[in-house]
Amino acid sequence: MFKPGTDPMTTTTRRPHRPSQICPTAAGYGARTCIREPTAAPSDDEEFTEVVVVRHGETSGNTSRILQGQLDTELNEIGRQQALVVAHRLSKEAKPAAIYSSDLKRAAETAEIIAKVCGVTNLVPNEALREMHMGYLQGLKWDDAVKKYPDVFRAFDISKIAESRNQEIPGGGESLNQLNERCVSYLNKIAQEHAGERVVVVSHGAAIQELCRHADPPNSSIHRNIPNTSLNVFRVSGITGRWILERCGDVSHLDGNGFL
Repeated sequence: MFKPGTDPMTTTTRRPHRPSQICPTAAGYGARTCIREPTAAPSDDEEFTEVVVVRHGETSGNTSRILQGQLDTELNEIGRQQALVVAHRLSKEAKPAAIYSSDLKRAAETAEIIAKVCGVTNLVPNEALREMHMGYLQGLKWDDAVKKYPDVFRAFDISKIAESRNQEIPGGGESLNQLNERCVSYLNKIAQEHAGERVVVVSHGAAIQELCRHADPPNSSIHRNIPNTSLNVFRVSGITGRWILERCGDVSHLDGNGFL
């Protein structure tokens, strides 16, 4: 069982986060309109955790269109600069009680940069936030994967279809439903640990797509563009398990910094 790390800030007074009544539109490349006003008002005892999920910065695998999966690739220089830019953006907002991240290098380094700039000492890496394991496809370029393992790639491709979400990728890979269960369960634990607080989570593209799908099932098809260092903001109730997606794919911090 995955357990979040101890929060050294739990002795401070917690102020509950309530879901926004107005849905802000994310700006910049890859921006998506977030969830509208909740259909049901929160109960008096429903306390939300604000979870800001950030995709890691750019890697050479991203630029080369390599299926990285759980390969432990590092940020490239542009990725480090992107991480610094998003860190400075987050530093202008409410200080997170903790930062959680995938333990893969590209996410862990992004999280370390954010933690340093934001002055957060509670940094918790965990394998539950890793990217989807892509089996035999890991390390291959998209085009090469189609040619070398057509049957395996077909399994990966049909896994995006709702009826085939239980299809595991051959070679030790995961299904989308397995990825969803792993990431959603861990974020629910984080919400229970940090009721009424704000936390930052650093993860990966497919993992974040699944979080968006869980929070906003009717619009899951539009939550596929999760750019590097994009902000994806959720309100999660550790009491009721209710999720609200407020923002998805927001990279407005990269606009004007030479990245867009």
